[in-house]
Amino acid sequence: METEIAELTADRVPAVAELCRRALDLPEDAAEAPDVVDALWTRAAVDRPVVALGAYRGADLVGVLVCSVSARDARLGHVDLVAVDPAHRRRGVGRALLSSAERILTGLGAAEVLLAGNPPYYAWPGIDVRYTPAVCAALALGYRQDRTAWNMTADLSYDDSPALRPTEAAEARLAGRGVTVRRAGATDLPALAEFARSTFGGVWDAELAGSVGREGAGCHLAERDGEVLGFAAYGSSRPSWFGPMGTAPAAEGSGIGGVLLRRCLRDQQAAGVPAAQIGWVGPVAFYSGSAGARIERVFFLYRRTLGS
Repeated sequence: METEIAELTADRVPAVAELCRRALDLPEDAAEAPDVVDALWTRAAVDRPVVALGAYRGADLVGVLVCSVSARDARLGHVDLVAVDPAHRRRGVGRALLSSAERILTGLGAAEVLLAGNPPYYAWPGIDVRYTPAVCAALALGYRQDRTAWNMTADLSYDDSPALRPTEAAEARLAGRGVTVRRAGATDLPALAEFARSTFGGVWDAELAGSVGREGAGCHLAERDGEVLGFAAYGSSRPSWFGPMGTAPAAEGSGIGGVLLRRCLRDQQAAGVPAAQIGWVGPVAFYSGSAGARIERVFFLYRRTLGS
């Protein structure tokens, strides 16, 4: 039976989420499949072109791919998600989906395709090295590895975890220097977005908007005399993920970052999250020292020039 590829409409979101739940081999990915699909397909479409493709054998949906164009560089296309039903693997389903995605992204103006996360909405930085068949498929299809990324895990499963150390004493010291730490609300979004853009650039605006006021998500900020000095957020793409966070360069070393981080992690524990994933980590030493976090997931990121 031949594999047919068709563009999917939004009414197929539940079916796609169920297929991903079956197809994603790592338990933490399978458990949050609905959140991943919603972030990549539904919410991401607000500010960038997103296409979802389904692979069918007869009437059965046996594979799915979500791709998008970079919000920062329209020459870059991203494959955000590929999942194939375990019963239909090694039958060319993934290859057919990826070939169709490359044609669509070419039509949208992309010159390169990245098997890498497309912030602010991404499921993973790249291919988890434990998904060995996916790594092999990427190489076989002519993609080259150009970066490595990693996530860190903060253990929230017991109350004495370093990730849940009290922050009250540190907050009191900050208050003595005129710094207030509090939960962010909707009225704080404009100031937070401006702070993130002016200090760090990038596309954190959408992640902040997806964290403030959403169920299963949240954000804490530090300010002095109405000026934002730092923020930390969680849950924008999925409830168990922490980030983004940032501290003003002038406030580095003040302890603000550690306080904001642990306030968020306490929220996540209270919501029933046993372990927080700190995504696409830069400062490994900071998260290790502030929350006892450890590197646990490693990702290979791939790219290929279209037409090559």
